[in-house]
Amino acid sequence: MAEVLALPSAEELAGYVHRTLCDRDALDPGQAPLFRTPLVKAGRACGVVFHVEGPRRLRASAVWAADAGRVIFYDSAGTRFREVRLSEGPDTEERQGRG
Repeated sequence: MAEVLALPSAEELAGYVHRTLCDRDALDPGQAPLFRTPLVKAGRACGVVFHVEGPRRLRASAVWAADAGRVIFYDSAGTRFREVRLSEGPDTEERQGRG
């Protein structure tokens, strides 16, 4: 069963994603920056792909499906390891990376 969280701002969501991805692969968040790529469908923001990169080409990622209100996490091997449902998430303007 998926965990349920309220992450109302884009920065709260990004911070949670960053900590979760770094914890999974024992990365130092100060040495593994978080990258964001907006997802757009029919000209409308619909989510974000987040990823962190570590040593030896390690790359972990998470996908925020805004319309579905969930974040799915993948470890550096590409294995899905967590799903979080959002009871409250960032608004549309923040989805587009302005927040």
